Order: sequence, then C-alpha cells, then structure tokens
Amino acid sequence: MKAAIPVELLVMAKQPVPGRVKTRLCPPCTPDQAAAVAAAALADTLDAVQASDAAGRTLVLDGRYPAPALWRTVAQHGTGLGERLAHAFTDTAVPGRASLLVGMDTPQLTPELLGEVMQRLDAGADAVLAPALDGGWWALALREPARASVLATVPMSTPDTGTGTLEALRRNGCAVTIGPLLRDVDTAEDARAVAALAPAGRFAAAVATALPGPVNQPAGARATR
Repeated sequence: MKAAIPVELLVMAKQPVPGRVKTRLCPPCTPDQAAAVAAAALADTLDAVQASDAAGRTLVLDGRYPAPALWRTVAQHGTGLGERLAHAFTDTAVPGRASLLVGMDTPQLTPELLGEVMQRLDAGADAVLAPALDGGWWALALREPARASVLATVPMSTPDTGTGTLEALRRNGCAVTIGPLLRDVDTAEDARAVAALAPAGRFAAAVATALPGPVNQPAGARATR
C-alpha cells in the first residue's frame, strides 16, 4: 500500500575511507577490508531506498560518494552526531513532506521495512522511532522535520540513545510510535549475523571475503532477503 503522506527519504552516510569507517571491525579486518564492508553496506542501503515508495531521496554525506541518479546530495555539518542528525532533517526538509532518515549500518534493509515505517506515520504518529539491538535506533521518521532539533540534545552512540531520543521527542510534544527492531553493524559478530539475514547482497559478499567464518541468525532481527 502506498503511503498517504509523501516522504523524503534520507540516507546518513560517510565516505568509505580506510581508517575512518567501521573501525570496530579492526581487528580482525584490516582498514581496507573494513572500508570495503562499509562500501558494500552503503550500496545495499541505497538500493533499498531507491526501490522504496518515497517521494524523494537525499544522500546526507560526510565526504564524497556518487549518489544515484535523481538523488539530492547534502553535506553533513555540526559538532557531534546529534547536531549532524538534526541538521540532516532541517537542511533537507521539503514543504508538504515528512522525512525518514536511515543510516548505512543496516544493509539488511528492504523497501518493505521502509514502507512499514512510512505506514506508521500514516496511522497518525508524529514520529516513528525504529530501535536497534544495541540500544540506539536505525530509523527515525518525522511528520514535521523541524522537530529533529531535539536530537542535538541527545547523547549519541550509547546504550541509552534510543531511550533518550524517545524521551526528547515526547518532551517536544510528539506522539511517537515504535518501529521494527533491527541489528546494525558495529562489530565482526554483527557483520556476520547481518550478512546471514541478507545473503544475496553486496554486504554479504564483502563480509564473506573480509570475515570468513561461521554466521549465526541473531535474535530480534529479521531475515529480509
């Protein structure tokens, strides 16, 4: 079902430069291998967003990366991740559209999962916050992108980031619905587990090369491809 509210889909991404991305994979990965895993994760994420039912698509970028045709590219700015996320929403806001932001750490993402988040906005929520297994979140949809200003006050990359974001949104008067739970990729264990969920993607191929070994299906994360 097509979302009733037009949505601008944002991908928050960093150029896959060795030594600057996926550093928690090192070791066992080399910096070059970690960058290859990150590049594959970003490519699979862009594919899912491209195939989604979005009104528009924007790459919110730290560094350089070739965006798909017809996408906008906007540079990240701000001090700290919270500020950069807040600016990502406000810098890309389109009148009459909601905004849905995802990162590049959930390459098991599918158009169906994105559609599920969009549909929850249709159901009357002001915000949809989709949690990650590590206590953070992998997606945030806002009916009014300006309300993302509260993200600048939330400590990021902690086990309480999801809870802190939820509380900040509610203090700002948002009716928040919780979205689907996914596992994002930080460690080698995460990478192997997520690769098992999406074995046909570029990410799974990159993990098989950089992190050969057993994979396990994690609790709380969906098989998607």
